Amino acid sequence: MKNTLTLSFILLFSTLIYAQKMKVTEGDFDFIKGQSEINVEFDYSNLTLLKDELTNDEYVKAHSEDLEKKGKGKGKAWKKSWEASKDLIYAPKFLELMNRDLYEDEGVSFEEGLTKAKYTLIVEVIWIYPGWNAAVMRQPAKLTTVLKFVETANRDNVVLKITSKNAPGNRFGGTFSNEDRIGEGFAKTGKSLSKLIMKKAF
Repeated sequence: MKNTLTLSFILLFSTLIYAQKMKVTEGDFDFIKGQSEINVEFDYSNLTLLKDELTNDEYVKAHSEDLEKKGKGKGKAWKKSWEASKDLIYAPKFLELMNRDLYEDEGVSFEEGLTKAKYTLIVEVIWIYPGWNAAVMRQPAKLTTVLKFVETANRDNVVLKITSKNAPGNRFGGTFSNEDRIGEGFAKTGKSLSKLIMKKAF
């Protein structure tokens, strides 16, 4: 019993240490009023991973080679899954939580491909820590992004810029999939951003 309580405390403490922090660094929320749709784009060009801040290419090479040693074809299969997760897990998770309140309560839709929308939200993915799960103990994923709202027709005009640091990602009951944990980090970011917009813009 004592060991169980100690373990629970460690897991809780680890999560609290890496609690998400959102900060407005430029602009305000006034532009959102009167908008019915916001275009969304995801930018991974400056992504780094892990505490060593590996580039995406460095991380993929190292992890796929490690998996390949454990089983022929595992590394190649993971590499495909890793790249596909951006479109199949990360973006949908973020958009789902963004729209859950904002669209239903305020009628503002956040979607990819809305090229005629007046404003675009660029989600710059800066840093990812995939986390880990060893059954008895686990560490959530962590996600740092820069959330930049710009005029779609004039990308140099930044109307709002927010930094989001260490958004935690984990699924209830845990998951052995790095991509699923990271996806929950995107969901957390979307949820936190939508709450901030609801509070500041409406």
